[in-house]
Amino acid sequence: MSDHLDRDFAGYGAHPPDPQWPSGARLALNFVINVEEGGEPSVPDGDPATEASLTEAGGDPMPGRNLAAETMFEYGSRVGFWRIARLFTERGLPATAMACGLALERNPQIAAFLREADFDGCAHGWRWEHHRLLSREEERTRIARTVAAFRRHLGAPPAGWYCRYGPSLNTRSLLVEHGGFLYDSDAYNDELPYWTTVGGHPHLVVPYSLVTNDAKFIRGGYSTAEDFFVNLKDAFDWLRAEGASRPKMMSVGLHLRVAGHPGRAAGLARFLDYAARHDDVWICRRDAIARHWRTTHPPAT
Repeated sequence: MSDHLDRDFAGYGAHPPDPQWPSGARLALNFVINVEEGGEPSVPDGDPATEASLTEAGGDPMPGRNLAAETMFEYGSRVGFWRIARLFTERGLPATAMACGLALERNPQIAAFLREADFDGCAHGWRWEHHRLLSREEERTRIARTVAAFRRHLGAPPAGWYCRYGPSLNTRSLLVEHGGFLYDSDAYNDELPYWTTVGGHPHLVVPYSLVTNDAKFIRGGYSTAEDFFVNLKDAFDWLRAEGASRPKMMSVGLHLRVAGHPGRAAGLARFLDYAARHDDVWICRRDAIARHWRTTHPPAT
């Protein structure tokens, strides 16, 4: 284990550990549903411009209020969430809700659904803001406020943490200082969880991915539901084949205002049905991956 700010180019190298997934699964597959609507930068909340980077409006550079982009975010909570949620509940599949604290405050119907669903919670910050621009005390306050929102609206603290625009140099140490987090996902550097050391304490990282992620619809990587399905299927098939000797994990990122549209949800539905046909794959929540790793691969002493 090394300090969390030291760069590690080697990782597990040529001989990654056997994760020993439950029932000998070849792959741990986790779906992340991002609940962000209402937590994005907006002029009514005091920001200089409306967030438009993950909407059909593209990266609008104009300052001021963008009413079109605002309604694209609203589509996510009004329509997209319920379409995606139905895809999972109808199939009896679990997922992880990666939610902004402010989004939970502003979407009580979604919070009520999440309290009852087989979805675990991962904190996605209080709202969308650049943590690298916050002071240590400001960031400490944001973390506490977000945890309080999860407790108030979901009845439990978040199991993990993931910053919208990336962490600051202080984020991970503040998470350890706050306590109660099983993991954070502010890393993209592996296909297995790993331990690091933060202030002398072991801390678990469960890496995320922006590759198997519906954001590529907005960024030009996907055009159709078939593009989405094929990319997910190819990644799944490759990792499952490798899993005969080297099991890994796969994260699929979903956004309410992106995959929640019908022409994209069709690709997600195809992939859910495809993945569910394989009984040697563990489709699971993110907190389950963290708990399994902590039990099966505890930090070295």
